[in-house]
Amino acid sequence: MAQMQMGAEGKLSLPALLQRNAAQFANAPAYREKEFGIWQCWTWAEAAKEIEALALGFINLGVNEGDFVAIIGRNRPYLYWSMVAAQAVGAVPVPLYQDAVAEEMAYVLGHCGARFVIVGDQEQADKVIEIQDQLQQFEHMIYLDPRGMRKYDHTQLHQFSHIQDQGRAARDELASELQARQAKLTYDSTCVMLYTSGTTGKPKGVVLSNRNVIQSAKNSAEFDGLTQGENILSYLPMAWVGDFIFSIGQAYWCGFCVNCPESADTMMTDLREIGPTYFFAPPRVFEGQLTNVMIRMEDASALKRKMFHHFLAHAKKVGGDILDGKPVGLMDRLKYALGDLLVYGPLKDTLGYGRIRVGYTAGEAIGPEIFDFYRSLGINLKQLYGQTEATVFITVQPDGEVRADTVGVPAPEVEIKIGDNGEIYYRSPGTFVEYFNNPESTASTKDAEGWVATGDAGFFEEGSGHLRIIDRAKDVGKMADGAMFAPKYVENKLKFYPDILEAVLFGNGRDRCVAFINIDLTAVGNWAERNNIAYASYQELAGHPKVLESIRGHVGAVNQSVAEDPMLSGCQIHRFVVLHKELDADDGEMTRTRKVRRRIVEEKFEDIITALYDGSEQVSTVTEVTYEDGRKGSISATLKIVDADVKPAAFHQVAAE
Repeated sequence: MAQMQMGAEGKLSLPALLQRNAAQFANAPAYREKEFGIWQCWTWAEAAKEIEALALGFINLGVNEGDFVAIIGRNRPYLYWSMVAAQAVGAVPVPLYQDAVAEEMAYVLGHCGARFVIVGDQEQADKVIEIQDQLQQFEHMIYLDPRGMRKYDHTQLHQFSHIQDQGRAARDELASELQARQAKLTYDSTCVMLYTSGTTGKPKGVVLSNRNVIQSAKNSAEFDGLTQGENILSYLPMAWVGDFIFSIGQAYWCGFCVNCPESADTMMTDLREIGPTYFFAPPRVFEGQLTNVMIRMEDASALKRKMFHHFLAHAKKVGGDILDGKPVGLMDRLKYALGDLLVYGPLKDTLGYGRIRVGYTAGEAIGPEIFDFYRSLGINLKQLYGQTEATVFITVQPDGEVRADTVGVPAPEVEIKIGDNGEIYYRSPGTFVEYFNNPESTASTKDAEGWVATGDAGFFEEGSGHLRIIDRAKDVGKMADGAMFAPKYVENKLKFYPDILEAVLFGNGRDRCVAFINIDLTAVGNWAERNNIAYASYQELAGHPKVLESIRGHVGAVNQSVAEDPMLSGCQIHRFVVLHKELDADDGEMTRTRKVRRRIVEEKFEDIITALYDGSEQVSTVTEVTYEDGRKGSISATLKIVDADVKPAAFHQVAAE
């Protein structure tokens, strides 16, 4: 780990770290991007020159200190440079989700009052042009990819490379201004503004300082022994705090290389080619990859399938212990080594995980079965618990203390306390400055002493000191008989099955639980093809009798598992429907980070919930949907309601009145 060769931490900023890296790691790779099938590379020295040219171009264009610069697009070095260049001129970068519809973008751009918007391509430019009449302060848009942009009105439109060229041309007259602005940056200057996913209302602008970002990056890098030699693949949304700390905070602190895939479609190929040493993904990525593995094994020969499942069963038994350095018998170790040669090693290489030293999952709770699957292969996958307002890190899992049912111990310099109602509170160097233009929400979330209410319920285990998350505090409730209702616990168990993409549990205040289930079209479609089952749509496949019977089997198995937990045995699913459409962010049913908006789903499908509880055998419904071009439509469906196998509880715990 290179230490800062500069004065007091008070002057620390991302542009200052860039200057250090350009001097200390001048010829080491800083960024790679695959374009037209070929990896392009920029060293730290080259990246610093590109960012300087862009920063000078910003000043030339009229970007002032304190301005908000919105950045929209897929992960590309140029857009990461834009964030640091904005900082260098004293402006505030505001990354947006690239898959957000124009209406969502209008809210964020209007709320922060962005004068400048940087977009990746024509698609993003079109969205901004569509809403620019609603944006009072918008002045200029810079686009990266010129394809399709030639015939646009370029009065307010500028090509990214031209802004850089103008910056280079004006270097002599503007360099002193750039240096003066950078010299003003301190540890308490605003580093970035990230908007929350907005599960319960409008997104809030979370203001993070250099202190928040750099201190969190430093502490987490030291905790996991990250070095300048790491390689990462940056593919997660740039508007997500996880990507910001991973691809900018830690990358600039350590000086390691950020690799950007060519496109979402080539991500898995690019992942295999890079072979990252440090990897960060939300559970849905690991769930999706496990689904693909299981689909491929169904298509393999009988011998390969038998060998795969035989060695996988052994890995499940001893793989985690071997990874954690626990005692394992010689014969078991030899058999595991053989399994690594024949199955685990080739599988990890196929996934692109062969070189991973440290892997993290965060953003949502991961199903324990999925988590244990990856660790059994020898992949050091760990969970962390965090949120945007904490600059990611609240708890982390130390090596050798990694478990599926906890999220670890407080991260370095993080304090945690549990409120009387079970809610988790923390304070740390990463604690956000404020919600932009929202003092009421800031005050209700962060108290005068710096303690932040997470909105999650949990408790510390006696003995281990590990934190266990039960669920969102607002989602944890009680059944009619007083037993605990914790939907996420059951939903994650269901999502372990490759053919279940999403699940939503209902039952708060009721005498029993019911569920909505989304099938995974890739997995179930593959099964349908293998079994010569024709289908014309998602809706038709979701209602197929054999699909419903398969899901019924999964629900029964989950009920068996839930019945064995004395605290949560009341959360067994009595009835369920397989929904006629996927829950979708465009329809407002999920956030852009794929978190279910429970209240909206509950209101939107109220007729289906009523039918689940009133004993109906089927329900007819009409649902409004939003198409990709923003048009509204509706789909009608008659859904079969399925009764599940409910198991006797090992011990049914009723909460004391």
